[in-house]
Amino acid sequence: MKRILCLAFGVWLFLGSAALAQERIEQWKGKTVLVFTPHPDDDVFGCGGTLSLLAKNGNKIIVAIYTNDNKGSYDLEMTSERLARIRKAEQEAAMAVIGIPKENIIWLGYDDGELEYAEPKALCGQATKLIRQYRPDVVFSVDPGEWYERWHKSDHRMAGFNTADAIRAAEFHLYYPEHLLVDGLKPYKVPLMMFYYAATEANYWVDISSVVDQKINAITKHVSQFEPSINKYRPDWDAKDLEKLVEYLKGRGTKKDGKIVEAFRRATGFNPQ
Repeated sequence: MKRILCLAFGVWLFLGSAALAQERIEQWKGKTVLVFTPHPDDDVFGCGGTLSLLAKNGNKIIVAIYTNDNKGSYDLEMTSERLARIRKAEQEAAMAVIGIPKENIIWLGYDDGELEYAEPKALCGQATKLIRQYRPDVVFSVDPGEWYERWHKSDHRMAGFNTADAIRAAEFHLYYPEHLLVDGLKPYKVPLMMFYYAATEANYWVDISSVVDQKINAITKHVSQFEPSINKYRPDWDAKDLEKLVEYLKGRGTKKDGKIVEAFRRATGFNPQ
């Protein structure tokens, strides 16, 4: 009887995975989406169009940001404390354009450029706890793939590796057992992973033609990260500078089959070896 029950459970899991594999993620409704991003703005650059489509369909989207991005300015009068406040406000404005409320933004608070120096066990534990808490139908994260291991910024590399490690750890109750014993958070297996900033290993493309203007509008909320504000901070745009940036972003979009797309490496599990 036990063998029959195990077999039936295995068939159920297989059929569930098969159904998941056939369903286009951008058509989801009522799902939970957890996004890990190294900095405020990487989420918008990497998957902002897809998040816009998911938000329009009524999915719950949680964005976890590893760093406060408090170093990215050439302005000699800028301080890290002030820049962190600016980047927080810019991220909230960008997410509002996408359709994600600020209460769904989680700041892990690490200093920009220093994520790889964080205590590894604690860092992985934070991400693992969020996965167990929100139990997402999909996790979006920077692709930790081989090509980007060489060329990513340090925060990007660390965010990708840490998120992958946390996804693995979340499955097993003996990793961070305090999550269950103290917080009552049960183990959880993430059914789908969508890695953005995918390079040569991209295997899934989302048509964002209908929301590309929305994505670009969200990107422009990060005023401090573009000229001339990155050199001498100003909180708003000169009309000509904004027009120039918008045209640049429109020309920079990834295209496939005549459509503007976002590229991902889609995965439903890890190699167990």
